[in-house]
Amino acid sequence: MSLPNTSAAATVAADYYDSADADHFYAEVWGGEDIHIGLYDNPTEAIATASRRTVSALLELAGPVPAGGCVVDLGSGYGGASRLLAATYGVQVQAINISAVENQRHRQLNVEAGLADRITVHDASFESVPLADGCADLIWSQDAILHSGHRARVLEEVARLLKPGGIFVLTDPMAADGVAMDLLQPILDRIHLPDLASPQRYLQWAEAVGLVREVWQDKTPMLVRHYDRVRQELRHRHDDLVGRISAGYLSRMDAGLGHWVEGGEAGRLSWGLMRFVKADGGEARA
Repeated sequence: MSLPNTSAAATVAADYYDSADADHFYAEVWGGEDIHIGLYDNPTEAIATASRRTVSALLELAGPVPAGGCVVDLGSGYGGASRLLAATYGVQVQAINISAVENQRHRQLNVEAGLADRITVHDASFESVPLADGCADLIWSQDAILHSGHRARVLEEVARLLKPGGIFVLTDPMAADGVAMDLLQPILDRIHLPDLASPQRYLQWAEAVGLVREVWQDKTPMLVRHYDRVRQELRHRHDDLVGRISAGYLSRMDAGLGHWVEGGEAGRLSWGLMRFVKADGGEARA
């Protein structure tokens, strides 16, 4: 998919997630509805269970959405969080995602859940969101913004979309603060990116557009555990998966997961939950 005002990195991500191999792998192995990093109670816990726990933790961090409010989900994937938000609060969710293949599955799952009237799925980039200024009470993003080639622009879009006092919550795989990017080269080569964000860079981008960081919960050990857990599942199910996913893709995925595990164990990576508020012109919500 090629969208206007979209970075080359984001377009590469769209092409990757639109592939049949990626679609099957993320739907069947990575977590199903929730294709992001999980919060694990133990090293062998089901990926889907841990991934849903992250959604629940971020939901708690975000706090309630006002009745009749609007949530924008940036990089919505298969829509697990969008459906939970719509079902929990009865709000309208605007789901922004660049992968047409993921969006097709997302819309079908919304229909099956009886939530198609509450969730609008946009074939769009979070670098250029087709929504009006000040429309959102809550903006939500899980492990997606790393794929942007212009992350500062994404934060500009967040600030534009949020109402005064609105909340932005996110998770994102990042470099640890102060880590040189050449130390992450195997990871960057795998995901076709020149760099990663860091907690400090997110803070700087946010402050530049009038967002105040209220919470940073460092959960980096979960990044290591998650990528290791996905790699375990890939290896355990390899012979079955190779009937639907190419052997070359599985081999490259195995190697890529290993780079994330190694980078995390070496202290070069960071991951956790963040909450920001748009404080200018309004008070933060409790």
